[in-house]
Amino acid sequence: MNQITVYNTYSKYLNDKYGEKVYKLPISLPLTCPNRDGTVGKGGCIFCGEEGGSFENLSSSISIREQLIRNKEYIGNKYKAKKFIAYFQNFTNTYLPFENFKDCIDGALTDDIVEISISTRPDCINDKYLEYLSNVKKEYNIDITIELGLQTVNYLTLKKINRGHTLGEYIDASIRIKKYNLRNCTHIILNLPWDNDIDVVENAKILSALGIEEIKLHALYIVDGTTLGNLYKKEEISLISKDEYIERVILFLEHLDPNIIIQRVIGRAPEENSLFVNWNESWWRIRDEIVSIMESRHSRQGIKFDYLNGKGIKKFK
Repeated sequence: MNQITVYNTYSKYLNDKYGEKVYKLPISLPLTCPNRDGTVGKGGCIFCGEEGGSFENLSSSISIREQLIRNKEYIGNKYKAKKFIAYFQNFTNTYLPFENFKDCIDGALTDDIVEISISTRPDCINDKYLEYLSNVKKEYNIDITIELGLQTVNYLTLKKINRGHTLGEYIDASIRIKKYNLRNCTHIILNLPWDNDIDVVENAKILSALGIEEIKLHALYIVDGTTLGNLYKKEEISLISKDEYIERVILFLEHLDPNIIIQRVIGRAPEENSLFVNWNESWWRIRDEIVSIMESRHSRQGIKFDYLNGKGIKKFK
């Protein structure tokens, strides 16, 4: 496929920065989430399965170093990569006692790891942890990205999906992450059943206003046995079509700050035990369709990014 030029791709960002291919090595830890164990809620998000978003990972019973070695052998050989990002992917990785958290990060600091990425929740961002990560960044001269699951800025939808936090916690977490000069990659689901095009645009506006560095877009997938799965089987919710999802992605990108890196516009999902996954199409076909439509319309990321810094008085300049 030709290089994507209609939005700011993650692969180009990494290649420009490091001069070669860089790939993520997923790491699983034996942990859970405060929205599961009763700290902030029980049962977790209504869409979350038992894997916690890490269906392709190795077992968390394997040591961090061994997980890195095994994944490095497979991914490095397959993609001819020599530099890697250690990706703490499953559940809430900052939901650990501080000393345990430090040990986990220390275990990922090897010579060919050029970045560390940490998946977590907005209500599990704390200055003590961020200060430690900031010191690691300085000492080892590596970037550290906090991957924050937000999913939507619509606080009513956040309540419906049982996120256990509101938009306020996300804004607080984003401000703190930036204060420590760490990167923020925010996860957004654009086809939640209770959201509409207004929410899509507001997602883009708020993330742009907060100066988020990176974004991952997902299409909602439905796992059997989850609360969302039960609602789906009872036909109490309905999902938008693939074409509608594509239009939402384009709408989001057009309103987004053009400097923000897009890690992906649709995610991969497990087909096993799933009731709905990406309209039964390959993720890359949907991505290519998004790109093709944007090219045909002469659209691009940020083409409607005109709303910050006092839009109402720009005519006086």
